Amino acid sequence: MNEPAAAASPDTSSAGEVSASGGLSRRGLLGLAIGGGVAGLAVGAGAGLAGGVALGRARAAEDAHSAYEFFGAHQAGITTPVQDHLHFASFDMMPRSDRDDLISLLQDWSYAAARMSQGLEVSASGAVGGPAEAPPDDTGEAQGLPASGLTITFGFGPGLFENEDGDRYGIAARRPPGLERLPPFLGDDLDPQASHGDLCIQACADDPQVAVHAIRNLSRIAFGRARLRWSQLGFGKTSRTTAAQATPRNLFGFKDGTANILADDTEALVDHVWVSEEDEPAWLAGGSYLVARKIAMLIETWDRVRLSEQDAIIGRDKGEGAPLSGGDEFTPPDFRGRAIDANSHVSLAHPEQNDGVRILRRGYNYVDGNNELGRLDAGLFFLSYQRDPAQFISLQRRLSTDLMNEYIRHVGSGIWAVPRGATPGSYVGAQLFA
Repeated sequence: MNEPAAAASPDTSSAGEVSASGGLSRRGLLGLAIGGGVAGLAVGAGAGLAGGVALGRARAAEDAHSAYEFFGAHQAGITTPVQDHLHFASFDMMPRSDRDDLISLLQDWSYAAARMSQGLEVSASGAVGGPAEAPPDDTGEAQGLPASGLTITFGFGPGLFENEDGDRYGIAARRPPGLERLPPFLGDDLDPQASHGDLCIQACADDPQVAVHAIRNLSRIAFGRARLRWSQLGFGKTSRTTAAQATPRNLFGFKDGTANILADDTEALVDHVWVSEEDEPAWLAGGSYLVARKIAMLIETWDRVRLSEQDAIIGRDKGEGAPLSGGDEFTPPDFRGRAIDANSHVSLAHPEQNDGVRILRRGYNYVDGNNELGRLDAGLFFLSYQRDPAQFISLQRRLSTDLMNEYIRHVGSGIWAVPRGATPGSYVGAQLFA
């Protein structure tokens, strides 16, 4: 698991913070596991309101400067504490690209990602250090900004392994059995231009400009080998991955992700998130499967629903997030009585009602302006990681009678195999080509 620079991690060495003015060669960076630490901050118990404000500012500053290690047993951006902002991008390989193009792209992406995650520019020359008569290596909008907790996570879609052109990259035989386009679900209204893709990149950061800078520069690096298919900006995380994080709220105003798998729940991660050595294929062991769903929320319609009905639809109290069967937010729901409707979202999605199936959620709110009717084009950009795509498929089919379906539409979709983390001196996905 990838933890912030100030914390120890059971899966990889602690992340280090590197000055944005520093520079490393590509070979040197890939051969280096950066280490270090960020000083801890504390206040006295009697500091009062002023101390609380100071602590909040200090934590914000510490979060802004935090850096997560790119190298490790698992890719960063899965169990990493969920950051505040997202830029997600899906790519298609270019029609005449070959195996060498794909490998070199993954190598170049890994090099740049390893640098940017430490607050560095994409290359040693960066935005202003190269020849004045040539385009700079880095676009420059992140100059002077810290790493801001940036994580960059890569995934491989079904079309990368085999498409209408056949086995272009010589990897069809190594395609994971479960890596197929998701089946149709009740209520799907998918836009093909905002779905699927050969490759995906999930960039998360506590500064939106840092996340956008990452995708912008990785897209630039891909020129001639892959093209951007679609992308999505997200804000306001809708799940948590650590106990220290408060449960966030979605655009319906409800707490979201109360029962999410947390980074320190090693047993749950092994059982439900990480592909094991016994799973097929072996090259994906230590990785996971990522599902992305763009879910449009009918905001104006929901806003006219009375509070008691909203509670009943979700199955939780809007204020505290407690199940309607009683207790507080973290009290296990009691489905034996009538307090929670059998078709409420909580009832249908809870592991107790789904043979124990769990997924790790990492979604974000989005607002894409307004639609042609003058209504908010807004909703949830749902992201989940699971050991097997069947976990998501089972849950989504279970939600076919969800009372919330009246107020949402699934408009985008995609699935990708997420390889294990890169090792120093190598690149993400290297095991696929071994």
